[in-house]
Amino acid sequence: MKTRNFFSALVLTCSLFATTMTFAQKEKTVTVGGAPMYPSKNIVENAVNSKDHTTLVAAVKAAGLVETLQSKGPFTVFVPTNAAFAKLPKGTVETLLKPENLKTLQTILTYHVVAGKLSAADIAKLIKKGNGKATLKTVSGGTLTAWMKGKDLYITDENGSSSKITIADVNQSNGVIHVVDTVVTPKA
Repeated sequence: MKTRNFFSALVLTCSLFATTMTFAQKEKTVTVGGAPMYPSKNIVENAVNSKDHTTLVAAVKAAGLVETLQSKGPFTVFVPTNAAFAKLPKGTVETLLKPENLKTLQTILTYHVVAGKLSAADIAKLIKKGNGKATLKTVSGGTLTAWMKGKDLYITDENGSSSKITIADVNQSNGVIHVVDTVVTPKA
């Protein structure tokens, strides 16, 4: 009886594993930071696997935003790389990660988030409709201006700093991310 139960459990486990692997192989993934981003996983579940987004993941954890970015959404997130954070003045990231700067960190991170799911094509349509510019309202309450240079999409913050979308349309179960090369900040 124990042997039969063991083999039944083994067969069930192998079947579940094979089904999961088959499902994962059928998903259209985009590689970000050396890791596949699965459309069936949420923003946080995917981001933690990207070697290019360790600073962002640490900041999201410090800001207490993990649960928010794991929620249903949908969200459009402009995701800065480690190199984007490295462009900030020396010591900025370390200062933002201090508990006394929690509100500022939360504001900067949510400034990279727009409610709803906007693909690159959706953003391009908004830009065309706006005669070359589209204003995007961020979750933090600020605005980003989207625009194009040739076929490249950019966002500009309230301070005039621009960030290029380097990888677009990385679908998530709760929205979409667009990888950007510069951290954008709201007007102080």
